[in-house]
Amino acid sequence: MKFLDTAKVYISSGAGGNGCVAFRREKFIEYGGPWGGDGGKGGDVWAEAVDNLNTLIDYRYQQHVRARNGEGGMGKEMTGAGGDDAVLRVPMGTQIFEEDGETLIADLSRTGDRIMLLRGGNGGFGNAHFKSSTNQAPRHANPGQPGEEKIIVLQLKLIADVGLIGLPNAGKSTFLARVSQAKPKIADYPFTTLNPQLGVVRIDTTDFVLADLPGLIEGAHEGVGLGDRFLGHAERCGVILHLIDGTESEITRAYKTIRAEVAAYGHGLAEKPEIVALNKVDAIPRSALAKKRAALKKACGQDVFMMSGVSGDGVDEVLRALAAEITERRAKEKKSRAATRAWAP
Repeated sequence: MKFLDTAKVYISSGAGGNGCVAFRREKFIEYGGPWGGDGGKGGDVWAEAVDNLNTLIDYRYQQHVRARNGEGGMGKEMTGAGGDDAVLRVPMGTQIFEEDGETLIADLSRTGDRIMLLRGGNGGFGNAHFKSSTNQAPRHANPGQPGEEKIIVLQLKLIADVGLIGLPNAGKSTFLARVSQAKPKIADYPFTTLNPQLGVVRIDTTDFVLADLPGLIEGAHEGVGLGDRFLGHAERCGVILHLIDGTESEITRAYKTIRAEVAAYGHGLAEKPEIVALNKVDAIPRSALAKKRAALKKACGQDVFMMSGVSGDGVDEVLRALAAEITERRAKEKKSRAATRAWAP
């Protein structure tokens, strides 16, 4: 399935049905009177987050979403049927914007989140609605109200526990393939990964979702290379795993380049917990390994993990460090939700 994280969709709600003008004329009914029913309400347009999608590709081919119109009223004071609602089913983490792409309408970050985007028009009153002691034979009815329409922009930000970042060819896809059942494209040239890849990882008793993001380069926040198009997917990650290619000659510069892009992007990404790992250690001479680790540790100000996505050396230690961060974060979120539920006005 092709990955698509942005889509523009035209939506419209249903118009209400017209009211009916009718009179009761039956044998043995001396005074029939007005008998026209009301029109049905037009369908609404909803957006709902579901858990079996991870792309907006459906809206590449379905760019118009319309709710059904309400049916007109009928004689015998029968109300017209209401129009069916239209539901946009989107992945968790989808943000809905106005046509300008900046005005946020809704952020559907959890399964089951649901919001009404457009309300259908009300049905018109039939002539039976207007009968009174002074107007015993009304001969008019109301038309149904028109529906609404607008263009919205859908933007998907993947929800993953861990975001995998680094320069191109840092070994991110190899690491993802090693620790999960994901099958990302792996090759020995830059920008092999063109779209985010998700994998489910299990270490000991902890499961978490790992997102492999396309490689960043200097100036990414300004649109250089693949730009900041995919950095938004890291916004919702709880932990950042920063992979450094140990075979590079200037590993500290590589680390600082990515950190500068993350800081320039903003949106709280630079404040997220970060685990730094020196990758491809199986291709580094032992004499140079200690120096590179010490230099990287000095640059990032924290301990550096040593690993190889190809051989698997040190991978479990990195996963356990990630699992510890994720477990702590989940415990805090659970406590926060419990406190929110406990309070009542």
